Amino acid sequence: MIEERAAAFTKRSIKTSSKLAGLKLAVSMMDLTTLEGKDTPGKVAFLCRKAMQPIDPRYDVPSCAAVCVYPNLVRVAKRFLGTSGVKVASVATAFPTGRMPLDLKLEEVRRASGDGADEIDMVIDRGVFLAGDYNRVFDEIAAVKEACGSAHLKVILETGELQTYDNVRLASEIGMRAGADFIKTSTGKIAPAATIPVTLVMLEAIRDYFYETGVRIGMKPAGGIRNAKQALAYLVMVKETLGDDWLTPDLFRFGASTLVNDVLMQIVKTVDGNYQSADYFSLP
Repeated sequence: MIEERAAAFTKRSIKTSSKLAGLKLAVSMMDLTTLEGKDTPGKVAFLCRKAMQPIDPRYDVPSCAAVCVYPNLVRVAKRFLGTSGVKVASVATAFPTGRMPLDLKLEEVRRASGDGADEIDMVIDRGVFLAGDYNRVFDEIAAVKEACGSAHLKVILETGELQTYDNVRLASEIGMRAGADFIKTSTGKIAPAATIPVTLVMLEAIRDYFYETGVRIGMKPAGGIRNAKQALAYLVMVKETLGDDWLTPDLFRFGASTLVNDVLMQIVKTVDGNYQSADYFSLP
């Protein structure tokens, strides 16, 4: 049933004016990310510049939501983003595996937060979860939340390793009850990453948690979303599952750096009536 309902979101017809507004909204929700061993301050600076001004100002496209980097590059990103309003996000807790003693995970979180990270993206230990030790998963998330200080916490479930939709639902509930500000599908390092059915399961968990507690939790599908058509389908799903309140960067994000150029290309096509070459757009 989840897969059948999820497939329906990809078949919605969207008018041109609504499409343009949706594409610009998608840009405002993107976390531009670089998580590679070859990352340099120069590459981070380039990504920050793109996040602040994704395209020529005449297209009236908003800035992206955040730039996501490894902890040792948080200060670099913070310096380049300045007072732009674009957030600095940092992965932590032994990203992407989650395999590290808890005291070291917490120290990494404190360092990233202390260096100026506005958001911390932690990973749960999937081995512990699949072994059924749900209390330990909860306790680790709660400890990380405390270590974040004023930074918001995104909890990455790595749904591609959770095996079943029931497990995705349970992990979502554990994350929210333990203190997550956002729940997030994937690290982007494992396939499959974000899918519409998995995201729908997580959105429904968020909806039911809101009905129970009145607390709004954010959602971030990450990895595998590569074109504007897919992004619009996700926005339709958010609107129909959670309502307009979630159609904001404060409560919904895309973690897909390869997505941004396709969305920008579609914006140019909608405004100017013709496609620009892919070479027209800087690499994310």
